[in-house]
Amino acid sequence: MKIRIDDKIKMNSRDPKIIALLFNECINNRDITGLSNLMSEDHTFIDREGNIYKPKEKMVEAWKSFFEMYPHYKNTFNKIESRDNVVIITGHAFWSEENSFDPAIWVVIIEDDLVAEWHLYYDNEGIRNKLLIS
Repeated sequence: MKIRIDDKIKMNSRDPKIIALLFNECINNRDITGLSNLMSEDHTFIDREGNIYKPKEKMVEAWKSFFEMYPHYKNTFNKIESRDNVVIITGHAFWSEENSFDPAIWVVIIEDDLVAEWHLYYDNEGIRNKLLIS
């Protein structure tokens, strides 16, 4: 697992945590336009299984389908920190009343004030150790 922090970091004029929080607010509100406006053109989504979905235009359609399949989905963040342009978030997802607490870790890469990558992980000790979070 590699977190992309290198000499290609693009400058952000805003705190990367704010961009990640705004993106999540769009997810929680099922706001496709807001999500689209916050995605970089080469936006990448990586799910817990390591499946990679990109670019932006495909992810906009994927979010539409996702919201139809999971109309009550919401993310709740407990802790958010940034390391340069990388935002690391712990919290949980709410899928439905039957699956109301699903611990997760998100790693978000912000470039030019846009979400370049939204990576979802299982929240477990191994991932926490790799990401150096407690």
